[in-house]
Amino acid sequence: MGIFGFLKDVGANLFGGGKNEAAEIEKLLKANLGDKITDLKVEFDDGIVALSGNCDSHATKEKAVLLAGNIKGVEKVNDESFTAPEPEEETEFYTVKSGDSLSKIAKNYYGNAMKYPAIFEANREVIKDPNLIYPGQVLRIPKM
Repeated sequence: MGIFGFLKDVGANLFGGGKNEAAEIEKLLKANLGDKITDLKVEFDDGIVALSGNCDSHATKEKAVLLAGNIKGVEKVNDESFTAPEPEEETEFYTVKSGDSLSKIAKNYYGNAMKYPAIFEANREVIKDPNLIYPGQVLRIPKM
């Protein structure tokens, strides 16, 4: 993936004014992805997150990048030192726009709004409630 861009002024407000953003991101990744990542190291510098470590799958790597990037104050995520097995197929990403819902996105990608659970499942660590997505949030779109 390399360097992945995000909208810096949107996302979850994880940073509570403290100066240890890297530790907060690391805590978030461990809470959501657990032992799927080993040797995790997170660096944060002026809106750029650098991730390193080993992921059990390419999907885990993508989810970690999205978790780190969908935080207010993060502009880019560099995953060049973040290893994972090669993906079976390329994943498509989608940036949520105002007025979007998972069913609207599913209708656009799959031709059927009722297939929104596939998008929710592919982003379960990023989306806690399928009714709560926000403009600027980046989602994985699984192939069907």
